[in-house]
Amino acid sequence: MFRSLSLKRSFKTHLKTLIHCPQHPPPPPPSPVLFSSIRALSTASSPPSSSSDSELRKYLGYTALLAFCGVATYYSFPFSENAKHKKAQLFRYAPLPEDLHTVSNWSGTHEVQTRHFHQPENLKQLEELVKESNEKRVKLRPVGSGLSPNGIGLARGGMVNLALMDKVLEVDKEKKRVRVQAGIRVQQLVDEIKDYGLTLQNFASIREQQIGGILQVGAHGTGAKLPPIDEQIISMKLVTPAKGTIELSKEKDPELFYLARCGLGGLGVVAEVTIQCVERQELVEHTTVSNLKDLKKNHKKMLSENKHVKYLYIPYTDTVVLVTCNPVSKWRGPPKFKPKHTTDEAMQDIRELYKESLKKYRARDITTKSSDSNEPNINDFSFTELRDKLLSLDPLNKDHVMKVNHAEAEFWRKSEGYRVGWSDDILGFDCGGQQWVSETCFPAGTLSKPSMKDLEYIEELKKLIETNELPAPAPIEQRWTARSQSPMSPASSSAEDDIFSWVGIIMYLPTMDARQRKEITEEFFHYRHLTQSQLWDKYSAYEHWAKIEVPKDKEELEALQARLKTRFPVDAYNKARRELDPNRILSNNILEKLFPLSDNV
Repeated sequence: MFRSLSLKRSFKTHLKTLIHCPQHPPPPPPSPVLFSSIRALSTASSPPSSSSDSELRKYLGYTALLAFCGVATYYSFPFSENAKHKKAQLFRYAPLPEDLHTVSNWSGTHEVQTRHFHQPENLKQLEELVKESNEKRVKLRPVGSGLSPNGIGLARGGMVNLALMDKVLEVDKEKKRVRVQAGIRVQQLVDEIKDYGLTLQNFASIREQQIGGILQVGAHGTGAKLPPIDEQIISMKLVTPAKGTIELSKEKDPELFYLARCGLGGLGVVAEVTIQCVERQELVEHTTVSNLKDLKKNHKKMLSENKHVKYLYIPYTDTVVLVTCNPVSKWRGPPKFKPKHTTDEAMQDIRELYKESLKKYRARDITTKSSDSNEPNINDFSFTELRDKLLSLDPLNKDHVMKVNHAEAEFWRKSEGYRVGWSDDILGFDCGGQQWVSETCFPAGTLSKPSMKDLEYIEELKKLIETNELPAPAPIEQRWTARSQSPMSPASSSAEDDIFSWVGIIMYLPTMDARQRKEITEEFFHYRHLTQSQLWDKYSAYEHWAKIEVPKDKEELEALQARLKTRFPVDAYNKARRELDPNRILSNNILEKLFPLSDNV
């Protein structure tokens, strides 16, 4: 039923193993010899004296200790599976209730346990659910596909997910508009409207987001002429705890409409949206490799002449991967080209590095050895899968990460060329496996006059990485958007020509080992803290709402709250929260920490 979220039972397999332990059979009965010894000690005749009593207590203590050690040893070492003993049940753990589930985000970096996870099937059910929850003051946090790295949609008290409200309700082919339920996934929407010759104006890297989710967190694609995704929304239906269902648009309550477009799920549950689409078109993707020095000469041209553009920087190298996407020319058609290298040739360096590294680390740690026959064929792995496997060998070793980065630079150098396809295929990006991400947004001048602050930011970031010898993997991704009119968007601006740069840093979590994931997490937050302290204020950079992490330190949290007030209309946002959600059933820990209200429920 949980179509869009990854759910797992909280009653873990290892607890089951503890409850049922076939490898720990019950102990045999105590030896008669042991009982005889105890009896002999207790009936021994000796003159009643303090020394004899002391002696007796000493031997009784030794005997009891011996018996305890025997039983403890018995239960500490596993028996073979075919041991002919009854199953031991030394301890019993009460299983968690059947209705208690653990809900986690995609990267496994945030999770909550909840008994209340609702999936209404239509607007009426949603309205009744919100009304009832408000009357009972029960949490009902809106959550989408669970893809946000910071788990912004999670709440232990209860959640509502619109995965079952995923229909296209109306298509206006002439005006290029579609009205949809907010639970529809991006890929599903694109597939359903392509027969009308329509598609979305822009896309984020992943297609599994629900429309309501990417709208509320201010998600974006790339292209200095294209705004974030919230700007594609021209009207919406919001189910609020205090005022019921309200319809918002530029004509109907425009101030609240713009505020609620990027409302972080705190003003109401987005039930329906009307989206301004564009004609479906084929794009030509062109991938080239350059360096920062040459890039500076052509940067303005790259932003102004390409519909979509992004840069991928490889730490500890001078490599910059340039990816541009533009409509196929109606006159010239798609470019005729022949790749210089095959896929196998492009993958050669990273495959060789994997073989060498695997041999090296196995020689160092005998516990990792296994026969080659058990190893999967590395030719079956994609580039991102192989990168994850390489990094998992030693993810925090700077020298090892540098080698992986150099292999990635070589992969991109041999992958230069063109690719032609529909926009929903071309604009996707394989982000790799589970990961920690921090993405900031900051002003970069105007389209007609870029400030070049975006490239200066990258130069300082790369220098920071090298100076502090951080094990920073690739890529550092840089994208651009036009401004948004939604005041809570990190790219909000009143100037129509303003452009914003978005820069993402990353550390992968290529292992399920808890200790190693903890170490990677600590290193990532050190990496993030350095960028925060040295770059954010200087460039007026603010984190993406789906990637902002709440500080645990009280002083740091207060500083973040004050900083957010200088950029966003926090007072207006909190005022709307009080009016629309007075009992704060839509809120969660992130919202309460970032936007504290003076009154407590």
